[in-house]
Amino acid sequence: MTAAAADAPLPSGPARAPGDDSAGTIAPLPAEPEAPADAPASTPARPPAPVFKFSTFLYVFLGFLGLWMLIDQSARNGIAGALGTSVAHGGPLYFAIGFQSNYLLLTMALAGAVEMLVTSLAYNYTTDWVKAAKVQKWSAAFRKVQMEAIRSGKKDRIQALRPHQERLTRLSSEVSIAQFKGMAITYFLLILIYTWVGLVIGSATAQAQTIQLGGASIDLVGHVLNGLPIPWWFLIFSLYTIPFSLVFRRLLKHVWLRRYAEEHHLGAGPVGPEAAGGAA
Repeated sequence: MTAAAADAPLPSGPARAPGDDSAGTIAPLPAEPEAPADAPASTPARPPAPVFKFSTFLYVFLGFLGLWMLIDQSARNGIAGALGTSVAHGGPLYFAIGFQSNYLLLTMALAGAVEMLVTSLAYNYTTDWVKAAKVQKWSAAFRKVQMEAIRSGKKDRIQALRPHQERLTRLSSEVSIAQFKGMAITYFLLILIYTWVGLVIGSATAQAQTIQLGGASIDLVGHVLNGLPIPWWFLIFSLYTIPFSLVFRRLLKHVWLRRYAEEHHLGAGPVGPEAAGGAA
């Protein structure tokens, strides 16, 4: 798909049937490129050779690795244990933020920050925010046009919308695939860091596992509720990751859109999904 095809506007009003001047218009699809005049008519079009992309290989590899870790506990513990879980079994991440298992709450906070920063970077790298905003705005406008065409009961109006629907479906799938690439890295890191935090806390002494929180003594490996297999460390660590995720993703998205506005000379003013969609 060419850039012109991706940027061509979708309908903003209902299609116009023959003799119906009250309805809106449908933007014409971009014309297909014509073949050279000297090209033989019988020569079939040869599809381009597939190009190996290391980034695509990395996304697929991390996705399958995360699935394997989720299924196999020994693989999950082995990969996470390579980061270091105690003073005796040190590793790069443990030496950086383990603090010899003396400050487990601080270790969990820093581990949550590292996890959310890396996943936010990956998600921001694989997502085209301007394209996603355009597709979202086009989808909302197209649904209105499509419903009006269906209510009119005129087959020619419905038929005229099919090329636009196919193009919108292609664009939506491209945005979804880009988001799935970021999710592969997020999925892998989520399993890896959660497993690592659990191993670090499990390897700590009983004294280090007991913390004072809100005037109460809490055992991090103890369950939150009786009969509910959720330890306290899992709940606390999840509360750490949520605000980090919101802050990092919002900040990186703002930086990405601001840089896009500067590169395309869009001028000062708020840069966001609404502004990106309006640029279409």
